[in-house]
Amino acid sequence: MFEPLNSGSISTRIQRIAELAKKDPERAFRSVHHAIDIEWLREAHRRTRKDGAAGVDDQTAADYVVDVEGNLQGLLDRFKTGTYHAPNVRRALIPKDGGKTRPIGIPTFEDKVLQTAIRMMLEAIYEQDFMDCSYGFRPGRSAHDALEALWQSVMTMGGAWVVEVDIESFFDTLDHEHLRAFLDRRVTDGVLRRVVHKWLNAGVLEDGRVHHPSSGTPQGGVISPLLANVYLHEVLDTWFHQDAQPRLLGRTQLIRYADDFVVVCEREDDARRMLEVLPKRLGRFGLRLHPDKTRLVRFERPSGRGGDRPETFDFLGFTHYWGKSKKGAPVVQRKTSNSRFRRALRKVWLWCQAHRHDSLREQQDALSAKLRGHNGYFGITGNARALVRFRQAVLRTWRSWLNRRGGRRGMTWERFWRLQDYYDLPPARVERSIYRLNAKPST
Repeated sequence: MFEPLNSGSISTRIQRIAELAKKDPERAFRSVHHAIDIEWLREAHRRTRKDGAAGVDDQTAADYVVDVEGNLQGLLDRFKTGTYHAPNVRRALIPKDGGKTRPIGIPTFEDKVLQTAIRMMLEAIYEQDFMDCSYGFRPGRSAHDALEALWQSVMTMGGAWVVEVDIESFFDTLDHEHLRAFLDRRVTDGVLRRVVHKWLNAGVLEDGRVHHPSSGTPQGGVISPLLANVYLHEVLDTWFHQDAQPRLLGRTQLIRYADDFVVVCEREDDARRMLEVLPKRLGRFGLRLHPDKTRLVRFERPSGRGGDRPETFDFLGFTHYWGKSKKGAPVVQRKTSNSRFRRALRKVWLWCQAHRHDSLREQQDALSAKLRGHNGYFGITGNARALVRFRQAVLRTWRSWLNRRGGRRGMTWERFWRLQDYYDLPPARVERSIYRLNAKPST
């Protein structure tokens, strides 16, 4: 049945799998691993990031490419015969606000290639099942799409009650048995499932010791976001649309980006009902809502006659609040959240500290790239002030560390501003302006 999948381009094979999945939503794929051949692995290798940190074997992408054909053939043979052993995942801790850390897994480069190959297969199947409310780590979808959907939802309702949700340590508490049961509904191919099982049970190297977690999937793994979407598709998305939403009285909308989500409700009683049932629903599948970060927000349109001001809430790095449009009408606006602002500036501070003796040109190039990346994500309509503040804070940080390089004169502000004639950084820029997007093309 699946022989045609072995011929033609990779995109053709992926499209064929997607068509079969879409045609029969109840179908469990029992034998699709045959489609993964050396050409498929070559494409997976092409899609794998080459600039990531090395795993426990210290092999880099440059090392792997020295004998890429031999390495890929060996990887394919071990995958097909079931002799592939998932290597330990090196765990690093990423600083968070409040002095806390977030664990992230770093697989070996070869493991990333195989994870990418399996993700390509599973993605073709599950993209036919995933719902429109899900935006995270899906092809053709982004955080900005989720933000736009949230904006449209609140504006259409004329204000809302927002259930702001935070799942505590989701990637560490995802239940393996439930995930396997969810995968059984769509993918029962023994070869694919065996390697996924090995990844779920792979050892985690941390502080020189290896332990085997009984739950979770380490952040950083290429396959992890897809498995997370499979899990929350069943636990949250399907339940909300089939069971919860029909029982609510007003308009409601779920907007989810990976494990971050909000529920927008037209009515307060619906919002309170969701806040009551969500912990029970997620608790059935081993998940727990963060008690301090999950809350109900009154986000109604301001009346303009005084009274209590509407609350604000954060989602995907932005604080949402009510402001006024250029014509004076109430409108939902977004600005960089304080926590994300501090986190981004902290990264710049640490980079300048570590690279303070690099040449000015090297520092300019790196800081320019960081600012362009910041503008690319946070540069949305209404957030210009925060972009300017961030650029100014980056300049102060850069000058401060240059001043610590020593020298008789030091890096005074006067000297620093003269240097900007040659080493200037990109200006704050709104990259995603609704005015440019809506502008009519000139004739």
